[in-house]
Amino acid sequence: MKLSQFSFHLPKELIAEHPAKNRDESRLMIVDRKSGKIEHKLFKDILGYFNDGDCMIVNDTKVFPARLYGNKEKTGAKIEVFLLRELNRESRLWDVLVDPARKIRIGNKLYFGEDDSLVAEVIDNTTSRGRTLRFLFDGSYEEFKSTIEALGETPLPKYIKRAPVPEDEERYQTIFASKEGAVAAPTAALHFSKELHKRLELKGVNFAPITLHVGLGSFRPVEVEDLTKHKMDSEQVIITDQACNIVNTAKENKKKVCAVGTTVMRAIESSVSTSNTLKPYDQWTNKFIFPPYDFSIANCMITNFHMPESTLLMMVSAFTDYDLLMEAYKQAVKEKYRFLSYGDAMLIL
Repeated sequence: MKLSQFSFHLPKELIAEHPAKNRDESRLMIVDRKSGKIEHKLFKDILGYFNDGDCMIVNDTKVFPARLYGNKEKTGAKIEVFLLRELNRESRLWDVLVDPARKIRIGNKLYFGEDDSLVAEVIDNTTSRGRTLRFLFDGSYEEFKSTIEALGETPLPKYIKRAPVPEDEERYQTIFASKEGAVAAPTAALHFSKELHKRLELKGVNFAPITLHVGLGSFRPVEVEDLTKHKMDSEQVIITDQACNIVNTAKENKKKVCAVGTTVMRAIESSVSTSNTLKPYDQWTNKFIFPPYDFSIANCMITNFHMPESTLLMMVSAFTDYDLLMEAYKQAVKEKYRFLSYGDAMLIL
């Protein structure tokens, strides 16, 4: 398939700037792949679609406050530094993006905090905006992390045109978040409240947590018309034996196996055994799923409404059916569903 086939008009006012008042009261579109039927509900109605023995696979990655604002030495120019990942804990080496990038060269020092409590030195150029920084910090690792926590901002995506507020610290984090390492939230799971999670468990639904540390790759536009030529950024994935047992038992018993989000779908499809079961995994994946594609593990999925021409839309289209998904998106725009990270959800059965 071609990139242009995933284009559609997304009115700006449908991009959600804020989360729904209550997590589980965002809207939910139900798309049934067998009948082609599309229904409109609330997210908490999901309770009626899952039963004893069904399984939901969730991503337990935790977003860290990755956006820092600093000043360049001598000139005092304001620089945004986006922390992508830690390269070396002992040396305090980080892979980052800087903006504006053209004036940030190897050897430059950047100062953060009102009292310049944190200093970093640029030690390498990686891409046009990418740099390797060494933070010059004397305290323990814990003290370093709490300094970053204090100075860093919730890394809301750029399409949310407002500054983060204290509420975002909690709302741009799922209730499953426990393993720090993501710079963007796995947004499908943002709709689960603790109460809804509990009610699903009481119904006998089993939750299998896996980890995929979401990078910025999912926001990177596809720039080639021929999708086979697009390369995904790599992201770290950890799938435990325990998660595999929960998933494979549900699969064996012909129950629902629901991938909560595109990050989960990419992770599990990166670790399929020859007998089409989920196997443990602890490495990086750059899997790109687009139509046509045969899925091996999940038989339903929950996902948000995505950006035109995004790799996320392509994956969901491969799972749903291209024509049915495009019809669903047409209805979503008409019915004024809210799109992207803080937007509404879709359950594909």
